[in-house]
Amino acid sequence: MSLFEDPVHPGDLLKELYLDPQELGAIAFARRLGVPRTRIERLIKATTGITPDSALRLARVFNTTPAHWVNLQTNYDMALAANEIAASADLPLVATCPSKTTFSEEET
Repeated sequence: MSLFEDPVHPGDLLKELYLDPQELGAIAFARRLGVPRTRIERLIKATTGITPDSALRLARVFNTTPAHWVNLQTNYDMALAANEIAASADLPLVATCPSKTTFSEEET
């Protein structure tokens, strides 16, 4: 199974791998991070993505790197984009290179 076929939102991973095992709710975790509770609630409901600010805060709390969180979000976004493009029959699957155009001395 490819990640592109069934992408996982970073908020799902946050909830399942970090919050649930520690029995942390969104409100308590938001307080710990110093962010509005709605940011965490939207994140774990997959209605918003990981911002750079959130990535820095999550990295500090969970002893990871900000890049880890940003990469999770980027991979998710890329998977959604790839699925959307694949579903579109109007777009070519392979990009074509424009032919080299030569200008005559009169045009330049």
